[in-house]
Amino acid sequence: MSKTICITNQKGGVGKTTTTYALGLGFRTKGFKVLIIDLDPQGNLSFSVGAETDESLTIYEVLKGDCSAEEAIQHTPIIDIIPSNIILSGVDLEFTHTGREFLLKEALLNVQNKYDYIIIDTPPSLNILTINAFTVSDKIIIPMIADIFSLQGITQLYETIDKVRRYCNPSIIIEGILLTRYNKRAILSNEIKGTAEMIARELNTMVFDTHIRSSISIQEAQTKQENLYYYAPRNSAVTDYMKFVEELLAIGI
Repeated sequence: MSKTICITNQKGGVGKTTTTYALGLGFRTKGFKVLIIDLDPQGNLSFSVGAETDESLTIYEVLKGDCSAEEAIQHTPIIDIIPSNIILSGVDLEFTHTGREFLLKEALLNVQNKYDYIIIDTPPSLNILTINAFTVSDKIIIPMIADIFSLQGITQLYETIDKVRRYCNPSIIIEGILLTRYNKRAILSNEIKGTAEMIARELNTMVFDTHIRSSISIQEAQTKQENLYYYAPRNSAVTDYMKFVEELLAIGI
């Protein structure tokens, strides 16, 4: 049975998609079988790994029940993915029936035994797609950049996770907060880190030891639809992400 990890934060631009991409490829580089799922209608994760999204089955058809999750999986040269496209943006209005929170959980039942890890990229909002991701996941990782605006939304995010824990998924755990675009020399970054650690303690979680530095090389790898660990193996942010993969493995994820 796979471990399912949700990468989430309702604030955009904090590195959710990049973290999903980097973790998926990092676990695969370590020899694990990995499936990543794009739940963001923007489809940036799908593009990053070279998935076809215009004339193929996507996570939308899976949630709608038009196909199975296995039928929608694309085996790209670098990783397996269930892709997304802009059609997914209308699901809040389309899926209004009872039990809609469990659509993804039910859809993944037949593929969970085929992978070691399933990693889900979520949209920058707390909508039914995010709720579905929380309902099916074992662990949640919250990326945030070191600024005050990223901190402000974490409490609201926790309240949503807590509701999902009470009504849909009692075993879900917030594994920790991942600081991205981190500059240890910046006074603000260190101040935000301290505040994030305080908030993490209140939420019964932690700030991961690994911090991700800024780098253009990861964006280049995503643009070229390549594996970042082969594209720029010595890059500082790439080595940070591999260190993060190793940290997760060390704590039993």
